[in-house]
Amino acid sequence: MSEKINLKLKVWRQNRGEAGRFEDYEANGIDTDASFLEMLDVVNEEITLGGGEPIAFEHDCREGICGCCGSLVNGKTHGSHERTTLCQLHMRHFKDGETVVIEPFRATAFPVIKDLIVDRSGLDQIIAEGGYVSVKTGNAPEASTTPIKKEMAEASMDAAQCIGCGACVAACPNGAAMLFTAAKVSQYALLPQGHPERTQRVLGMVNKMDELGFGNCSNEYECAVACPKGIDVKNIARLNREFVKASLTSEK
Repeated sequence: MSEKINLKLKVWRQNRGEAGRFEDYEANGIDTDASFLEMLDVVNEEITLGGGEPIAFEHDCREGICGCCGSLVNGKTHGSHERTTLCQLHMRHFKDGETVVIEPFRATAFPVIKDLIVDRSGLDQIIAEGGYVSVKTGNAPEASTTPIKKEMAEASMDAAQCIGCGACVAACPNGAAMLFTAAKVSQYALLPQGHPERTQRVLGMVNKMDELGFGNCSNEYECAVACPKGIDVKNIARLNREFVKASLTSEK
């Protein structure tokens, strides 16, 4: 049987281009079976009934798939549990009377839009530089016509699990998007369908990453710890190899 808990919240409030500040709220009578976002829904109802402006936070699927809901909870991306998005974090992991600090993702390339919502469109711009394959339209070819080793297919699928939540960027002390970019590059570099465009893909995505102000990787591995899908840092090594190879072979 679920229990009810009371929490004290310190929530970051900020409008784009303005200075931010923490504001205190109370979350009373929260069901321990509720998710973190459901708790924020309850708090926002109370704020709205009191004539205040509700806390702005991003969400969509609430099933750990879309990657929208990221925030820092007590200094940790998505909270303190491994491979968990914020929408999958449940209130049973908190204690009655606990103070919970909630902040937006902190990274130079992620400016705050409002409260807990940050602009993660930089990740979309990186994808636009090569996170796809160009193919002719029409019927899909028979799967057996392009043999792929099982281990290569599995490694590609593992990299493709990245949901673009930005937790790796927020966790990195340098604000780097290396794990995200590496996952997208690896997804195609491991498959024959991605080979024709592999040179322009890695050069375009890495250059766009630098252009947008994402930091450099210094092998802290915080990104892998924060990733809710467990993307392996080995993908960063593959990204580096792909980039060096492309830099040496591409036409100037």
